[in-house]
Amino acid sequence: MKSQDTPFVGGPLDGRVLPVLLGITGHPPKTYRIPVPDTAGGPPTVHVYRRVDAGRSGVLHQLWRYEYAPDADPSRRLKWPWSKPGTRAGAGDPDAPDGQSATPPARPRPTDE
Repeated sequence: MKSQDTPFVGGPLDGRVLPVLLGITGHPPKTYRIPVPDTAGGPPTVHVYRRVDAGRSGVLHQLWRYEYAPDADPSRRLKWPWSKPGTRAGAGDPDAPDGQSATPPARPRPTDE
């Protein structure tokens, strides 16, 4: 797999350059999550970095860097185009607590009169 040395700006990784695996499109992931274990044995703290443009190297090679996003949501949720804001992926089944179904309501049929 290909990787790219990517600089990190802000947060606990400020000034470090780490190799980040590239996806199928040749780009690193849009967000980079770093779990830091709790010394007391509690849930880990997750630091989130967002990918931003860092210019170009040559004609076609895109450069990226990660900037610390302290206000970002550390959880990973799938965002589908047909989902309403604030709903989870997979919601919409008839057994869901909100009672909505994935099937659209029936439209009245036109008459032939």
